[in-house]
Amino acid sequence: MSEKRDYYEVLGVAKDASSADLKNAFRSLARKYHPDRSEEEDAENMFKEIQEAYAVLSDNEKRAQFDRFGHGSAGGSPFGGFGGGGFNINLEDIMGGDFFSNIFGGGGGGGGGQSSRRRGSDIRMFHTVDLEKIYAGSTEEVEVELPVACTKCAGTGAKDGNISDCSDCSGQGRVRMRQQVGPFVQDVVRDCPRCKGAGHQIDENCGPCRGNGKEIKSTTLRFNIPAGAEAGTRLRMRGKGEPAPQGKGQDGDLFIEIDIDQHLWYERSTSDLIMSLPLGYSDLVLGTSVTLQHIDGKELVIKIPPYSNSGDTIEIKKRGLPRSRGSGRGDVIVLLKLHMPKKVDKKSKKVLQDLKPVLGPKDILERIKDDAKERRN
Repeated sequence: MSEKRDYYEVLGVAKDASSADLKNAFRSLARKYHPDRSEEEDAENMFKEIQEAYAVLSDNEKRAQFDRFGHGSAGGSPFGGFGGGGFNINLEDIMGGDFFSNIFGGGGGGGGGQSSRRRGSDIRMFHTVDLEKIYAGSTEEVEVELPVACTKCAGTGAKDGNISDCSDCSGQGRVRMRQQVGPFVQDVVRDCPRCKGAGHQIDENCGPCRGNGKEIKSTTLRFNIPAGAEAGTRLRMRGKGEPAPQGKGQDGDLFIEIDIDQHLWYERSTSDLIMSLPLGYSDLVLGTSVTLQHIDGKELVIKIPPYSNSGDTIEIKKRGLPRSRGSGRGDVIVLLKLHMPKKVDKKSKKVLQDLKPVLGPKDILERIKDDAKERRN
């Protein structure tokens, strides 16, 4: 900040604010801007500014200096002449121990507090189904290889499951450390660096899992795919992910991401099904009817009216997929497309040549003009 703000303005209090007013204002702003919990922009700088303001105004002598001289007080320190490093105020005393416990995940209580919060990693797998299963919904059963807690050591990673309390944290999994934050000295509770928060240590590794605490087993999964599900839909199976570290805590979750096989003739647009239907010129001119086996197991009849054009669409209502949000079904949209043969024999060429006056426009330029008029109208 290029220009210091007035300390009373920083804390949002009046110049005659009492000590209690200052403390309450500081507590509120510190909770909002603490860098370890705030999502506000520039939270770190704001937090430093708030600390500085409170450190000065909460000291009667420094406050009197500031009221008289403002930021021009003598001393030349980083905090406007108020002796930056000498405040020695314990931030935890002001904010309360629960504030820092919440920030760093601590519960100030007894052993195993950290272990109960430790959690195994989540796993993601992909499962592919066809469009027919998306139409009606489906119950799936698959066999997969997944990590589970080692049966020999109960997931602890220790031989025969024998573990001992960590010598550094006495089995708590957490250690209290003192650190300087700006002008304040504060006590924080963090994971024990020796046992990484587990609260215990392994004297001898388990042989079958080599101290990993996990083994791979074949597991049968059963899950339901909802009707109308879209590609990328994730199904969550709680507790089917990675086992909790050292066998203590909560297992991770398994996420099954749905992929959909490409259909032979349908493309999907949310709940609508779109298909391209190749037809001969005679079918477009005279009209025809095409019957297909639909994904619902019933016949889908497509009626092409006479004098249809390539590029025209036909909508068949309520024969699409179930809507994933709301009720009802989408539509089947058929795009008519003129099929062009790759080869034509001599006899067919002669027939086409004889029909050319009938099939093609007599004056191409006039036909272009007529088409343009039709589009404008």
